[in-house]
Amino acid sequence: MATEHLSPLDLAFWRIESAAHPMHLGALAVFEAAPRDTPGIDPEAGPGARPGADPDPGPDPAVRAAALLTARCAAVPGLRRRIHDVLLPIGAAAWSPDADFDPARHVFLVRTPDPRAAAGPLMARPLDRGRPPWEAHVLAGPDPGSFAVLFKFHHALADGLGALALAALLFDEGPTVRGPARPVPAARPAAGSALRNLPGMLAARVQDVGQALEIGASVARAGLPLGVPAALTAVPAQTGTRAVAGLALDLDDVNRIRKVAGGTVNDVLIALVAGALRRWLLGRGDPEPEGPGPRALIPVSRRRPGGAAKYGNRLSGYLLRLPLAEPDPLLRLDRVRLGMDRNKEAGPARGAGAVALLADHVHPLGHRLGGPLVAQAARMLFDILVTSVPLPGFTFSLGGSRVREVYPLAPLARGHSLAVAVSTYKGTVHYGLVADAAAVPDLAALAEALRAELDELVREVS
Repeated sequence: MATEHLSPLDLAFWRIESAAHPMHLGALAVFEAAPRDTPGIDPEAGPGARPGADPDPGPDPAVRAAALLTARCAAVPGLRRRIHDVLLPIGAAAWSPDADFDPARHVFLVRTPDPRAAAGPLMARPLDRGRPPWEAHVLAGPDPGSFAVLFKFHHALADGLGALALAALLFDEGPTVRGPARPVPAARPAAGSALRNLPGMLAARVQDVGQALEIGASVARAGLPLGVPAALTAVPAQTGTRAVAGLALDLDDVNRIRKVAGGTVNDVLIALVAGALRRWLLGRGDPEPEGPGPRALIPVSRRRPGGAAKYGNRLSGYLLRLPLAEPDPLLRLDRVRLGMDRNKEAGPARGAGAVALLADHVHPLGHRLGGPLVAQAARMLFDILVTSVPLPGFTFSLGGSRVREVYPLAPLARGHSLAVAVSTYKGTVHYGLVADAAAVPDLAALAEALRAELDELVREVS
């Protein structure tokens, strides 16, 4: 069986991780528990049942969820693989089956008075690098009518879409989510084909070098971190702790703003972040924002529409200045829309936001030796991550308990105090906020600023 090496970008995510800056993404799924007399595993239980596949976990919804996740994860090949170093190429790493895979090391039942508050410390804890890099924490609170599950997937394992496909394999059966596909090993070239293909190979190499130089020049032109509030930076002494907050907003309100003000739903969602940051900073008593504003990295998927989600990452990105100095909410939205239009016109393979593509031009040894330096350089490349993870339109369930809310959670780079992720699920927009708990002790106030910004924009377009 051919060795499956990590792609250059996956390897970069694996190498830049540190104990204080774990590189896993997550999702906090809040469930509405099924009635206690709902078996959820019986062949006659109806939709969501998996006849003969799951053990009887008893009536407690959280216990049931933990038992189902434990039973099902063992049947998902992508969740049984771990990462290990290889001799050649020097500095590379590869996937291999975990011969000692134990679901009990990955699925945990946590009793907590506040499931959402428990997510912060759990997001701060790195994954065990000697095991398959994922975890699922079932968070059981005092309310028997609901529970939550925090999923954690290392960024080397999957990007947002890949993580969704893996998680979907653990839920009850429903509409098909196309799962990760294993790569097909390339065919061995025929004798003499290398010489015949040499001109094309050289042209492709020149094109790759040209792209790398263009991206590097765009990074240089992106400018210094001007107009970046101190609240968006975290000094090394403050790192290591995490706070998590979530906010649910009505998608109808977002669409109402879009129809009147123009742009896309994503433009509105980004503008809400800009407006909320301005409100939050002024509410803290910080100085009036000035300058061009913080640089937001907006990840862009490079997967083909309708294609199967694969393990690993297929990402580029856009870089966008958030206009915090603009006091008018509609003008802020307009500036976001114009900035995103310029990014889309250039495309995701160009510009400073495409810096992830540079990973393809680095030798594995460079990733191994330079990972810590790259991690420290994140603060120089962008100031805040704002990412969107699309979810399918159907309802997820686990043991008959339906998912009511889904809050995506992004990793926090070194020197950054805040990362924002957003998903739309069942007509509701869910913002997931991850912050350095020491640098941002008032994360709940930022979440409420998002709601206030939406309300003001709705009033402006009404």
